[in-house]
Amino acid sequence: MTIETERLILRPWKESDAEDLYTYAKDPDIGPIAGWQPHKSVEDSLHIIRTVFAQPECYAVCLKTDNRAIGSIALMLNGNTELTDRDDECELGYWIGKPFWGNGYIPEAAKALIRHGFLKLRMNIIWCGYYEGNEKSKRVQEKCGFTHYKTHPHLYISLMREIRTGHITRLTRAEWLTRKQI
Repeated sequence: MTIETERLILRPWKESDAEDLYTYAKDPDIGPIAGWQPHKSVEDSLHIIRTVFAQPECYAVCLKTDNRAIGSIALMLNGNTELTDRDDECELGYWIGKPFWGNGYIPEAAKALIRHGFLKLRMNIIWCGYYEGNEKSKRVQEKCGFTHYKTHPHLYISLMREIRTGHITRLTRAEWLTRKQI
């Protein structure tokens, strides 16, 4: 499935995206702030495409101008998230390559995927989160209508082998409908 916005195409990841993925995911300013290690090779990126990005509702974020992957966005369904074990709830996750920061691409993509989650997938709650210090991610969540739910002051991040403060936010279907973000 493909989702289009004014400037973006959200589409399934392809193995041929591995080089583009590596270009952005190797940047030490991208993964660690989101809780994952920078990619070390194109093969590493290909492995992520075949495993992590092969999950349902995971999309490459692409500019309409060239349809090349510049980031990733997903609704992680029950079984692929630690934030819920319900089938009518999911978690939103995202990142974008550093050259594309500050253009509003992730809020644009997130709003489209949130709409899809509530209207097509019939979710009742979409969860999201960010680690202390990740102000860009916090701002995306605010722009999309997420509100603070709780803070975990001692959250173990297994991929980074460290403890951080994590902030959990959520957006309910009722809140989303009230804001008329359809």
